[in-house]
Amino acid sequence: MATLRERKRRRTRQAIVDAAVELFERDGYDGTTIADIAAAADIGTRTFFSYFASKEEVLFPDADGRVEAALAAIADHAPDERPADVLLRALRSLNGPDDMVGRVTALRLRLVRTVPAVRGRGLQIQLEAQQKIAQALQPAFPDDLDEVSAAALVGAFVGAVSGALQVLLASPPGDPDEVNRRLYAATDLALRPWLTPR
Repeated sequence: MATLRERKRRRTRQAIVDAAVELFERDGYDGTTIADIAAAADIGTRTFFSYFASKEEVLFPDADGRVEAALAAIADHAPDERPADVLLRALRSLNGPDDMVGRVTALRLRLVRTVPAVRGRGLQIQLEAQQKIAQALQPAFPDDLDEVSAAALVGAFVGAVSGALQVLLASPPGDPDEVNRRLYAATDLALRPWLTPR
């Protein structure tokens, strides 16, 4: 169970994200400052920087959690699972129907298309995540993957998720369960050659 301090940190972090999303949508990304976000979250700017290194970072609040989910799925893989099965299981393990298709994700994808700083930070986070996951996947499946094929498989997985979300969230996302269903179907299709036959 989380301590009082941990719960307070989670609430403050979420307040910062919520304030930033509200301001980005209302005033635009360039029209919003870190001071604006801090004021809306009822914190000081120094406190902001103890949670996020920059304005761009606020748009990627769950990046580490997604990598951790993938690493946990790899570490806990069953003997009969193939590498692609493990990656898809990690995708489905993310919390709640809004995790991959919610308001923050939709806003982030919109800003990635229009704000170079957000695009650059997103690409950096994506590259680092792919490397971490591939470096864990290959030794977990040494008979199936070498370093190059592990990197290729993880790249295909991340590209499938990213590409599907770009289309699914181009307009207001609607029912999160339906968006998730279509996301899972698309990633299953993209990784079908690497999946365990059912």
